[in-house]
Amino acid sequence: MPKKGKKAKMPLSDEEQLLLFQQKMLAEEEMAKKKERLLSQFLKDKLAKEEHNSVLNLNKINTQWRTVLREVKTRELHKDIEILSQTFERVVDCKDSVIKSLARDLSEAEEQYAHALRSHLHSIDQLLALQRCRLNLLEESYNTELEALTKEFETERKTIIDQHEKEIHYLQDVFMAMEQNYIDSEYESKLEFQSMWDDLKNKNLEKKHFLRLQLENIVDLWRRFQEALKNYTDATEDQKIAFETLKVKDEKSSKEIEAQMKKIQRLQDAIIILKNKILVHSRESEDQNQYIRKDKELILAQLRKLKAQRTQARELSQENLVKLTVESNAALKALRKIVDKGEKILKLAEICRKFETEEEKVLPFYSSVLTPEEQEKIEEIYPEELTEELAKVIVNYTGMENFWKRYNKVKLEQLSLQYRHSQLLEINGKLREMLKQYLDGISVSDEVLSQLNPLFIINHRSNLPQPLSTPTTQPGDKPPPTTYNIIEAAHVISHIL
Repeated sequence: MPKKGKKAKMPLSDEEQLLLFQQKMLAEEEMAKKKERLLSQFLKDKLAKEEHNSVLNLNKINTQWRTVLREVKTRELHKDIEILSQTFERVVDCKDSVIKSLARDLSEAEEQYAHALRSHLHSIDQLLALQRCRLNLLEESYNTELEALTKEFETERKTIIDQHEKEIHYLQDVFMAMEQNYIDSEYESKLEFQSMWDDLKNKNLEKKHFLRLQLENIVDLWRRFQEALKNYTDATEDQKIAFETLKVKDEKSSKEIEAQMKKIQRLQDAIIILKNKILVHSRESEDQNQYIRKDKELILAQLRKLKAQRTQARELSQENLVKLTVESNAALKALRKIVDKGEKILKLAEICRKFETEEEKVLPFYSSVLTPEEQEKIEEIYPEELTEELAKVIVNYTGMENFWKRYNKVKLEQLSLQYRHSQLLEINGKLREMLKQYLDGISVSDEVLSQLNPLFIINHRSNLPQPLSTPTTQPGDKPPPTTYNIIEAAHVISHIL
C-alpha cells in the first residue's frame, strides 16, 4: 500500500497546467478541424450525388417533356399540314381555273391573230394589185414618152445633119472662092514685084556707073570717112552693144507680142464662143428660172397650207394633250381610289380570314343551296331572256362568280344575323316586360295597384284583360298567311358540306 502511495500524482504547477491546457486546446482544435474537413467532404460528396441525381432527373424530365412536346407538335403539324394541303388544293384549283381562262384567252387571241393576219394579207394583196396597176400605167406612160422623145430626137438629128451638110457645102464654096482670089492676088503681086525689081536694078546700075566716076575723087574722102568711121565706131561701141541688146529684147518682145496676139485671138474666139454659150444658157436659165419661180410659188402656197395645217394640228394636239392630262389625272385618282379600296378589301379579307371556320377554309365556295323546284320558281318569277349584250357582259364577269358566291353567302349570314338580332331584341323586350310584371306583382305600392297586376285578384278575378276568343275561319274567308321557318346559311352549309 505504501508503494501505491508513492506512485500518487504530484500537484502540477501553473506552467504545467498552462501547457496542459494549451495541449488540450490544440487537440480540440485539431479534432474540430478534422470534423470540419470530414463534414465538408461529406457535404461535397452529398452535393455531387445530388447534382448527379438532379442531372439524371432533369434528363428524365426533359425526355418525357420532349415526348409530350413532340406529340403536341406532331398534332399541330398534322393540323397545319391538313390546312396547308387544303389551301394548296384550293390554290391549285384557282391556278387551274386561271390556266384554263388563260388558255381560253390564248386560243381567242390566236383566232384574232389569224383573222388579223388573213385581213392583213388580203389588204397586202390588194395593195400589190394596185401597185402593179400603177406600175403598168407608169410603164405605158414611160413608153409613150420614150417614143415621143425618140421621134423628136430623130427629127432634130435629121435637121442638124442637113444643116451641117449645107454649111459644109457653103464653106467649101467659100474656100474655093478664097483660093481663087489668093491665086489672082499672088500673080498680080509677082508681076508688080518683077517690074519693081527691074526698075531698081536699072537705077542701081546707073548709080554704080556714076559712083565709079566719082570714086577717084572720093579716095581721100574714103580715108577721112574711114577715120571718122573708126572714131564713130569707137565712140558708139557702147551704144551699139546697147542697141544689140535692145534689138535682141525687141525680137523677144516681138515674139512675145505675136504669141500674145495669137493668145488674144484665141481668147477672143473663146470669148465669142462663150458669149454664144452664155446667150444660150441665159435663155435656158431664164426658162428654168421661170419654171422654178412657178414651182417656188406653188411650194410657198403648199408651205403656207402645211403651216396652217401644222398650227391646226398643234392646237388640236395641245387640246388633246390637255384633255388627256385631265383624263389621265382623273383616271389616276380613280385608280388610286380603286387601289385603296382593293387594299382595304384585302386587309378586311385578311382580318376575316382569321374568323373563318375550318369548312370555309377548306371549301370557300359552295354550290347553290336552292333545289331545282325553287330555282324554277325563281326563274318563273323573274324571267329574263339572254341577249347577246347580256351574254357578253356575263362572259366578262365569269371570273367574279366565286366572289359573288362568297359575297352572297356573307350577305345571307348578315341578313340572318340581323333577323336573329331583331328576334333576340324582341325576346329580350318581352322578358324585360315579364320580369317587370313579376317584380311589380311582388311589390305592393299605389303605382303598382293602379296598374295591371297579375297577382292582384279580387273575387277570384284579376285586373288583367281577358284574351279574346280565337275567331273561327269560315269557308269563304282567306286563310292566314303562311309562316316560313328561317334557317341560317351557315347551318345549311354545315349540313350540306
